[in-house]
Amino acid sequence: MIEIYKTDENRHLNNIEEMTKGSWVNIVAPTEAEIDYICTTLQLPINFMKDPLDDEERPRIEKEDDNVLIIVDFPYLTRDEADLPIFETIPIGMIFTKDCFITVSLKETPILANFKNNKIKGFFTNKKTRFALQLLFEISSYYLRYLKQINKMTNEAERELHQSMKNKELYTFLALEKSLVYFTTSLKSNRVVLDKILRFNYLKMYEEDKELLEDVIIENAQAIEMAEVYLSILSGMMDAFASIISNNVNNAMKFLTSVTIILTLPTMVASFYGMNVELPFEHNRFAFIFSLLIAITLAGTTAFIFWKKKYF
Repeated sequence: MIEIYKTDENRHLNNIEEMTKGSWVNIVAPTEAEIDYICTTLQLPINFMKDPLDDEERPRIEKEDDNVLIIVDFPYLTRDEADLPIFETIPIGMIFTKDCFITVSLKETPILANFKNNKIKGFFTNKKTRFALQLLFEISSYYLRYLKQINKMTNEAERELHQSMKNKELYTFLALEKSLVYFTTSLKSNRVVLDKILRFNYLKMYEEDKELLEDVIIENAQAIEMAEVYLSILSGMMDAFASIISNNVNNAMKFLTSVTIILTLPTMVASFYGMNVELPFEHNRFAFIFSLLIAITLAGTTAFIFWKKKYF
């Protein structure tokens, strides 16, 4: 899918048919024909279009002739086979050509929807560097937003686990931990790209652009710190709950073993008096009562000892 937008003199964003100077070309999951068309029309290297479509591509910045490619990871929410929420990251490419600014990704993202709907203050398609920095800032902001959602979901799962140890909450913890690992890795890779933009002259920047880039770096650093803190907390919680579950299993086994021993003693007494041999008091009319008292005494004494030792 190819969409072309351009800001007019009245600062309105319009959807246009042809690529012109100062336009923004948004490309999502393009076909081979669309890739060839863009590369031929704008004289782009083929890898500039295909690399951002590889979901394993790492963030980087690359320059070839007058074209610059920036690849960063952006977050998105999906669900796994068990319908558990998974926050993952995929690459998005930003390509600077002489006339146009291009965004390339495999999936639609609400981040770009904010630009399409004119929700970003001071957004102009002809200001390519400013546009890219605003997009980077929005990506970092979405990381922070999703991290807060992860923290909220972690707290909800923790409350559920306090009430009842169910596998669903444990699977939720695993899914959230996986998401935090994705976020931490992607944010650190994005930081490398941001540092290169700051230190090297890949893009032409004015003073306002440099200030915006510094804001992006701060926002990204904050997201990294939050992700690492949440990951540490979540890992600690999972270890704690694993210990609790193990302890509960041990207590259950201890209780069942104690009950088994207590119930075995009356059975042993009854078995002795059921043997076909001479036994004391076997002809006494109170023999059954004696054997019953012996069984109850042994079971009661053993139960008292186990209770004192806090076996149950």
